[in-house]
Amino acid sequence: MHIDLPDKRYYKIGEVAKAFGVNTSLIRFWENEFSVIQPKKNKKGNRLFTQEDVKNLQLIFHLVKEKGYTLEGAKNKLKENPEKLTNNHEIIVSLESIKKELLKIKNQL
Repeated sequence: MHIDLPDKRYYKIGEVAKAFGVNTSLIRFWENEFSVIQPKKNKKGNRLFTQEDVKNLQLIFHLVKEKGYTLEGAKNKLKENPEKLTNNHEIIVSLESIKKELLKIKNQL
């Protein structure tokens, strides 16, 4: 799944939720369940997600929503070999991006 967010230092929870197509409550829930997601909070208590947080959310989204892992299964998978999982996910994202571009070219022909 390709997440379309502008290149910024911090993202508000609404922006992140909209990019993933989920409710903000799910993002907050995952924040409590997964220790790899640690958004900064401003004085008002608003969550500000970094690009690293978004990458981790994308990985969790992939495991839970696309692969069908349970939350416990996703946590275990993240603990097992996070580097390999991250590399594999980055490859999948780039291949999906290439596929999208090729389909766009095909439709133009």
